[in-house]
Order: sequence, then structure tokens, then C-alpha cells
Amino acid sequence: MQNRIPPLIEEIDILGDLHVHSRYSDGAGKFSEIAEKAKSMGLKWVGICDHSQSLKVAGGVEPDKVYSKIKETKEFNKKSKDFKIICGMEVDILSDGALDYDDELLSQLDLVIAAIHTGFKQSEEQLTERIVSAMENKYVHMIAHPQGRLLGKREAYALNMDKILRTAQKTHTFLEINAYPERLDLYDIYCRKAKEMGIPMGVGTDAHTLNQIENLYLGVAVARRGWLEKRNVLNSLTYEELIKALRKKRCAPS
Repeated sequence: MQNRIPPLIEEIDILGDLHVHSRYSDGAGKFSEIAEKAKSMGLKWVGICDHSQSLKVAGGVEPDKVYSKIKETKEFNKKSKDFKIICGMEVDILSDGALDYDDELLSQLDLVIAAIHTGFKQSEEQLTERIVSAMENKYVHMIAHPQGRLLGKREAYALNMDKILRTAQKTHTFLEINAYPERLDLYDIYCRKAKEMGIPMGVGTDAHTLNQIENLYLGVAVARRGWLEKRNVLNSLTYEELIKALRKKRCAPS
């Protein structure tokens, strides 16, 4: 099998989107609207991950509203047999490395993706340690848009990617391939390194409008450039399989 391209993941393998915003923060869609759009694309589940409280400019969600969202998710899933919502939050990694919610709240969520949205001009060591600190929290499942670039607007953060990959491997933390057209982050070379290290990847569109969920194919393209196979990508799992995979981090030895 040497010198051959492996059987790469395909769009048909994708069963869900891990990163969509709703009206709880700065997204345009209600749960029912997001579900209908995703179902029309043949998807079986979607992770709705709204911004956390400190990101006021993006409608960051206060803790009491997060609990309302958890309740709405449970009610939706109880009624829906053929499509499921994964209740998540995109939680800010603050400048000192702390997370934007306490562990009690994080423990109630199906999916916690942590991300940097401020303090971009910190040193490589500071930025790296912020991400490392987040990954060491047992309630953080995935790091969103790890390198933080915006094509044509902002270069990637100065990060020690080797250390981040090693920490992801050690802490059983997933890394996101962000399919938003201006991001396309994580770079393909790091996707391939993550694969070689046994770090699962997850594709998220970071959609804020319903039509942006259609950008899933861009994330699949990045995954293919990184030689990822179906078995390396969380989006190929059924809802039940994904929930089981997410619970593993909390049970993993530190």
C-alpha cells in the first residue's frame, strides 16, 4: 500500500455538521429551521454551538440562556426520530487561558468546542498555552479554527503546532476543520499530522445562516488534502456513535 493515496473521505460519508450557530447567539436560524436545512442535505444530526458570554459582539449567551438551550435540545430530540441536535457551545478561551463558563455548566453540554477570539497579538508561547490549557480541561472536546486565520484579512496566529498536536493526542481532544470559506482551518499539512498521531478531526461549517451549512464540502476538501479517511473524521459517525465518542474524553485518564 506504500506510495498510494488511501481511500479518502467523501461527501457521501458526512452525516452531520459539528459547528452551527443559532438565534441563541448570532445565528439566523431557529432549531427547527436548522434541522430542516440539514435534513434537506441528507444529514442526520447537527451540533449547534453558539458563542459564549464574553463575546458580546456576537451575542454571547449568558449561562441561564445556555440552560434554556439544553432544555430545548432535549425537547427537540424527544420529538424527532430521524434527526438529532447536539447541544454545544463555542466557548471562548480567555486571555489568561481560563474558559468562559465554569465546569458545572460545561459538564451539562453534549459538545464543548473552545476557541480564541481575542488577544491575537499575544506571543506564540501565550497563545499556545491558552489552547493547551483549554485542551487539558476534561469538558473541552474540540478546538475550533485552531490557527485563527481569515483569508485575505488576518494571518494565522503564532502557535507551536507541534505542542498543540501532542497535547491533543495526550488529552484525547479533537481538532476542527473549519469549513467557513474565509477560514479553511486547520491547514492540510496539520490534518495529515493529526491523522498520523491518531487525533480525530471534526468538520464544522461555523454557519451563521442556513445556506452556509452547504459549505460542508469545503471542509471535506481540506480533509482530503490532508489524506483523511472516513475513520479519521467525526462527521462520519452516527448520532449515537458521536455521543459515545464525546463521552470518552470525560472518562479518559489525565
